[in-house]
Amino acid sequence: MTKITSLRRVFLPCFTSTAAVSDHRPTTTPATKKRLSTSLRDDIITPSPQTLETPVSDDQLDQDSDSSPFVSSSNNAPPRFSRTMVIGTIFGHRRGHVWFAVQHDRLKTKPSLLLELSIPTQTLVQEMRFGLVRLALECHSSPESDLGSCPLRSVPVWTLFCNGRKVGFAARKKTTEPVRLMLKSVQSTTVGAGVIPSFGFDSGVDSGGELIYMRANYEYMVGGPDSESFHLINPDGCLGQGQELSIFLMRSR
Repeated sequence: MTKITSLRRVFLPCFTSTAAVSDHRPTTTPATKKRLSTSLRDDIITPSPQTLETPVSDDQLDQDSDSSPFVSSSNNAPPRFSRTMVIGTIFGHRRGHVWFAVQHDRLKTKPSLLLELSIPTQTLVQEMRFGLVRLALECHSSPESDLGSCPLRSVPVWTLFCNGRKVGFAARKKTTEPVRLMLKSVQSTTVGAGVIPSFGFDSGVDSGGELIYMRANYEYMVGGPDSESFHLINPDGCLGQGQELSIFLMRSR
């Protein structure tokens, strides 16, 4: 019995240590798995901050784009440059002077802008034979004048220049019934020039004669609160080979 007891004392610690080791092995194995799973999760989570940063940067860009108009308005910056298409009709009696009507819709007989130019019709026809015509309508607004704050098209009187030469004045006019009838008679014409009845249109000279007209599309450009322009679009040289016509509205301060 003493030997058995001694043998138990010798071998029992060996078995208990083995059991302890065997007990710890399953715990170490999941620990290793936990470590591996943690590393894998770190790999998965790593790109997530980048994906989270992307919408934030987009929001910042959206905020910048949304705030830019308000910043420009607070600084009283001029409006952005814009372009659109309008219909322009130049007309007048042979011995009278020139009128210019602007329409955004050819079916509407009331023009959005109607100008009476003091340049004679024959003079404009002669200038157009050279192919290049620049009509500049200029007005000057002093600090104490109301012309500086009103829309550019509301200016009543302009100084008129033709190819750099002062040729008189231009005035904004209201639409009369003869003008409506004239525009209605040519509303089916997109591009063209010719002679039509006067429809009672009176320009002070040769009121009973016929009207000469030239009708075409114009590129309407807004450069700011003090600058607008109309540029003739001459497709395939329908109005004359190399014909160019531009009308500028400018306000100096």
